[in-house]
Amino acid sequence: MSGTERPMGETGGTSEEHAVDAPPRWLDEQEKAAWTGLISLVLLLPGKLESPLRQEHGITLFEYLVLSHLSEAPGRKLRMGELAFLASGSLSRLSNVVKRCEQRGWVVRTPDPADGRYTLAELTDAGFDIVDRAAPTHLRTVRGLVLDSLNTADQKALVRIAEKMRIVPDDFG
Repeated sequence: MSGTERPMGETGGTSEEHAVDAPPRWLDEQEKAAWTGLISLVLLLPGKLESPLRQEHGITLFEYLVLSHLSEAPGRKLRMGELAFLASGSLSRLSNVVKRCEQRGWVVRTPDPADGRYTLAELTDAGFDIVDRAAPTHLRTVRGLVLDSLNTADQKALVRIAEKMRIVPDDFG
């Protein structure tokens, strides 16, 4: 049993029951199918998106997202907190990745001149070159795995669902 299915002979609670002591509200078939689809996307898609980037360019998906967001930012600079949010990662994960990118000469970190409490990450020319070379690979993969198999209504549904389920990292602020 997956932890979301109802054991035989048990009944579920009502939609108002969310307390820890309340019996679980088991998933019906439609909910189970939706949950299975979502968790499959969440767990399997990132690896499929990352594999071509690793094979062809030696970078992870998260590294690509960090470099890509920096490449699109004004002056190719962003505060670390904003970059963490845009790349869907925590500040600690971003710090580790930016450190590796600094060691490769792709990013430099400096105090924010507007407010020294913040750190800016800035994409170097070498960093721009790697993201520029990796972008077509990533685009082909995104199209092949996701966008080309969805019609306009499906794509709009994904946007709508993502907006409803917006999850912001705890340490973004």
